[in-house]
Amino acid sequence: MSGFSLSDLERIVDERSKASPEESWTAKLVAGGQPKAAKKLGEEAIEAVMAAVTADRNNLTYEAADVLYHLLVVLKIAGIPLQDVMAELERRTTQSGLKEKASRQSS
Repeated sequence: MSGFSLSDLERIVDERSKASPEESWTAKLVAGGQPKAAKKLGEEAIEAVMAAVTADRNNLTYEAADVLYHLLVVLKIAGIPLQDVMAELERRTTQSGLKEKASRQSS
């Protein structure tokens, strides 16, 4: 198993975002701004859903990688470090998923 992590991907997204948009897809997405990056994230999420619904494991794996990558680009543009997302996930593990969801609905 690889030692590659989401933190590694976050670092790569950060590095590539500083390149020329003519040389880097990441830099091109960042230069296009949040609307373009978010739209691409949505497209990739739909493709992942379609792969899941059709039980296409190989394509779901491929599309899940695209979703994670594009999510990190969107977070980069928003200035939200992955650690903030991980902290939120950790916070949510202190309560049941049903209680957590109910608390969001009443807010």
